[in-house]
Amino acid sequence: MKRNIVIATVAAAALIGGGTATAVALGGDSGEPTASPSASAPRSSVSVPDDDVNEDAREAKAATVSAPQAAAAALKATPGTVTSIDLDEDRPGLVWEVDVLGKDGKWHEVTLDAGNGKVLNQHVEHEGGDDHGAARIRAGLKGATVDAAQAAEKAAAAYGKVTSVDLDDDHRSSAVWEVETVTKDGKEHKLDVDPKTAKVTVAPQNTDDDDNEGQDD
Repeated sequence: MKRNIVIATVAAAALIGGGTATAVALGGDSGEPTASPSASAPRSSVSVPDDDVNEDAREAKAATVSAPQAAAAALKATPGTVTSIDLDEDRPGLVWEVDVLGKDGKWHEVTLDAGNGKVLNQHVEHEGGDDHGAARIRAGLKGATVDAAQAAEKAAAAYGKVTSVDLDDDHRSSAVWEVETVTKDGKEHKLDVDPKTAKVTVAPQNTDDDDNEGQDD
């Protein structure tokens, strides 16, 4: 996830037979604390085998919960609009990390077990959603008929298992769902799905941008 949260304090509670430490993050200007994963946070039921296949292919093969299923589970926990879905092998194990612009106007990050869809953690990333891109997201999705889960389904139908979905509304004339997939043979694809028409196209390569990096110095 790309959004920053500010770690405020780490509170340690001594209990009989052991203790736990919980990190507390400030959600925004209001100062309301929200819990972030602690050392004792639930772990995913899925571990990713270490073999010769590339990382995304290993993760995709190990996950039994699909991107659309992860989105549905996240929305059940936090109603709103899913803006990104990402399969990631993190400290809790293999998880889906889902960003939701909640109906409460706040950004929520929901972490789900990639094996059974269970919510392992959820927290508010920002208070005051409109100050952190919420208005832009709503504008980008105005008139959209395809949500993040449907974009994943469209891409998966022709290009393999989805490993991430993200709404790109920064550098285009109109917003698109950026979807990454991987086929059984380990080949990766980057695709664009139109939120209004559901048209799937192969994303353009940014080789020129990469080659020109640093030339303005």
